[in-house]
Amino acid sequence: MLETLTVQDSVELAVVERSGFVESRHAGAAVVLSPDGEVIARHGNADALILPRSSLKPLQAIACVTAGAVLEGEQLALSTASHVGTDRHASVVRDMLTEGGLTEDDLGCPASWPSDSATRDELVREHGEPTRIRMNCSGKHAAMLRACVATGWPTTGYLDPSHPLQQHIRDVIERLTGEKIAHTAIDGCGAPVHAITLIGLARAIHRIGTASDRSPFALHRVAGSLVRAVRENPWTIEGPGRADTIATEKLGVFTKHGAEGVMVMVAPNGTTVALKMLDGSTRASTIVAATLLARAGGLSDADVTALGQALPLTVLGGGADVGVIRPGTGI
Repeated sequence: MLETLTVQDSVELAVVERSGFVESRHAGAAVVLSPDGEVIARHGNADALILPRSSLKPLQAIACVTAGAVLEGEQLALSTASHVGTDRHASVVRDMLTEGGLTEDDLGCPASWPSDSATRDELVREHGEPTRIRMNCSGKHAAMLRACVATGWPTTGYLDPSHPLQQHIRDVIERLTGEKIAHTAIDGCGAPVHAITLIGLARAIHRIGTASDRSPFALHRVAGSLVRAVRENPWTIEGPGRADTIATEKLGVFTKHGAEGVMVMVAPNGTTVALKMLDGSTRASTIVAATLLARAGGLSDADVTALGQALPLTVLGGGADVGVIRPGTGI
């Protein structure tokens, strides 16, 4: 059976400090690429296979557009998002479907309550129920359906790995990562998710994050447009008060977390990091990624300090600040 990195492959990426006592440790692996795409730092086994989970969404979104989906601005940004299901998010996804002659019933993702607590509470007060459009991957699924409509592929069965859309996505992933997919699994939303190496993911995200929307090459042009759409609409990528949105707003980075502790981040100058927390936790991923970028010259120390103050990294004891979640000694 294929598997991800082991404990022996990992280094300490982050710790949780409470009242001067290191209470927990997050181990994993990370790789940093220079603005020109060269590996400049490895922490742990960066050649290990991972399932990128939602960190794969930028690659999937680019594949959908190159397959024919016409998406711009907020709609393009939502195609790569793990959104929290606010009314604003749902409205854009609904427009993506309507403009393609589709409805929420066409979505193959499961029904879900919004993860934004205020929106969820309001829906409960209104006697609402979980819906597919509120699911955090609904933008990705809407983009997949739009690609099928544009190309003439069937919308039924669009999540099957053998469907023409998923075969096209697979091809784009292999082009961007520069490696063959090692294994295919099913993500939480029902879409295929592919095992690639951590360094392969870093290379793909670097190519996306440094692409120009004026490139003569269609793949790079779409990638540049995607990054610009997210940077111009940071609320789309996750939501108010959430780490990806905060980092995009404050630092101008292109960033995308994935379930099970995966994170990718590209600085404005092109310095790129990809990491995997072995225990699957995401709570330290953003600050660790930003710290690695700063150490490589992609961000300033002041940037990281400002980000840390905006993220929920404080450890509380009796309602008071008694500690912090911070980068570990392995980086």
